[in-house]
Amino acid sequence: MKKTNNNQYGKNARKPRVGRSGARMNAANDRSQKNAGKPRPVRENKPVKASRSRQQSAAASSEHTQVIQWYPGHMTKTRRRIEKDLKLVDAVAEIIDARIPVSSRNPDIAGLTAGKPRIVLLNKCDMADPRATAKWVSYLSRENVRAIPVDCKSGRGVDRFVPALKELLSSRIERYQAKGMVNPTMRVMIVGIPNVGKSTFINRIAKKVKAVSADRPGVTRGNQWFTVAKGFEMLDTPGVLWPKFDDQTVGEHLAFTGAIKSEVMDTELLAVRLLELLRELKTPEFIERYKLSEEDLSLPGYEILSKIARNRGMLIAGGEADAERAAYTLLDEFRAAKLGRITLEEP
Repeated sequence: MKKTNNNQYGKNARKPRVGRSGARMNAANDRSQKNAGKPRPVRENKPVKASRSRQQSAAASSEHTQVIQWYPGHMTKTRRRIEKDLKLVDAVAEIIDARIPVSSRNPDIAGLTAGKPRIVLLNKCDMADPRATAKWVSYLSRENVRAIPVDCKSGRGVDRFVPALKELLSSRIERYQAKGMVNPTMRVMIVGIPNVGKSTFINRIAKKVKAVSADRPGVTRGNQWFTVAKGFEMLDTPGVLWPKFDDQTVGEHLAFTGAIKSEVMDTELLAVRLLELLRELKTPEFIERYKLSEEDLSLPGYEILSKIARNRGMLIAGGEADAERAAYTLLDEFRAAKLGRITLEEP
């Protein structure tokens, strides 16, 4: 005898799901049945990722640039905090990258810190062209700013900071002493863009690992006070960029040095743009490292990148040059100064 199917949903039908997730699914099923036969609304097409050939043709053009923007929400908070804490300090020390002194200086800092004595530390000077660094020190001194070349990792030049700070604040210290303060404590705020070396500098100047540091942008998030010498305290602040790069070259230079997270850019295009600069500079280390000839240097940037990939044995299926891998290698080796001591900006 044939069994009667008491299942009201049919033999092959699924029973309704229970619980909150089941309720959402059931509601969605009801809507789909209700809207069956109705025309679907037209949605805007989302941009699709360009194919490798399209990326290559775009990258081959020296006029093609990518729009680089990066301004996380915590940077707005940092800017406000800097404005608030400036009244607590006697001076401001700004750390910039000696390889890109223009691009690594936040233009907002000058306005925010107006009226405060300032010291500029040209960090990573061991990676920069020493002749260009000397020009920048001279240029900044004409702006009535004390400039000191330093390398925070090795400690080079760091011992000049406190004496320069004492000289910069000498008149203020004398005024405090005239009021009866025998050993007044001077406070200095340290500012700079992400990944420029603020935490490494503080660890070096304080002679102990007191500030968190890492080779990636955005590690320091909260304000911290440190004693850097007798009578001197330093306020560390998180790195802050500006909301918009009016000049895309600034964004590219920041990306070359690793101040901007790599997720926000096309790595191959960025490497091509860097190659266009290195091709003009022709540092011996760059040419020797990648075994490039004069003829190679006359090629478009993307072809030079492919040449580097082949010279390094970076190939993919079919013997095609692995441009992506070569791009990451180029950027990593530039950031490690393996392509020579290079300054991308002149005063």
